[in-house]
Amino acid sequence: MKRRPAPRRPGAARRVARRVAGMAAVLAGAGTLAFAALRLIPGDPAATLLGGAPATPETLARLNAELGLDRPLAVQYLAFLGRAVTGDLGWSFQHGAPVTTVLGQEIGPTVRLTLTACALAVAGAVAVALLTAGRRASRALAGAVELVASSTPTFWLGIVLLTLFSFHAEGIWLPALTLAIPVGAVLAQVLREGLEDALTQPFALTARARGLGEWRVRWAHALRHALVPALTILGWTAGHLLAGAVVVESVFARPGVGRVAVEAVLAKDLPVVVGAVLLASVVYVVVNTLVDLGHLLVDARLREA
Repeated sequence: MKRRPAPRRPGAARRVARRVAGMAAVLAGAGTLAFAALRLIPGDPAATLLGGAPATPETLARLNAELGLDRPLAVQYLAFLGRAVTGDLGWSFQHGAPVTTVLGQEIGPTVRLTLTACALAVAGAVAVALLTAGRRASRALAGAVELVASSTPTFWLGIVLLTLFSFHAEGIWLPALTLAIPVGAVLAQVLREGLEDALTQPFALTARARGLGEWRVRWAHALRHALVPALTILGWTAGHLLAGAVVVESVFARPGVGRVAVEAVLAKDLPVVVGAVLLASVVYVVVNTLVDLGHLLVDARLREA
């Protein structure tokens, strides 16, 4: 009897092509929404871009012509996407500089803040999950604390921490902790569920039978298996940290893209708002791509496939 050939798995080139197509679709969708937001605002587009500054009808007409806002909508849309692909996001009327320059000057503090918060969240979640997985009393207490932490609004948490520790904490740590606590709470819940499942698998039982201690089994064997679902959550974490940075940078009066975006909204500096949206989309796509690569590193089955 002839054996059926094994089903062919998609090759590496096909996986890469699908990922690139998905990235392009997300960025195109974000650009489309940004373009629609600019055009759906009532009133003259040039007057909106001027942020309410006084201007004569002749000035508005000249600005519309210079920016191509008097051309057909389809032509404007294609021109907008073309400029966005080349990195031309327009001119900030509030700052008097290109949008890329405005965002480029502020992206450093935001990156440092989000990376520090992510490191604190991951380290705290791993420690809590390792200490509480499979232990009924500590698991119940940790679960209650995590529920409160994950459902607490970021702005309220920031104000509380600022009130409690404003005279004892300096620099980036307090804002980063404000961002890290809700994210770490969710990661700890996912990691603990993964650990408790991994600790009942045959490889964990075999490790115990070989004389390995419980902590060694958790750290060296079970944790790697528990990281697979947690890595998926890290893709959501990127969006949460970027959204939280907007609030945290405002609460703590820190420089960064989030604070600039808030100021741009208040000043109706729409090119900066659109640029911030597109930047967030790029970061989200890049982080999710790195998460996919992380799955390959921790899951041998995916590498074999």
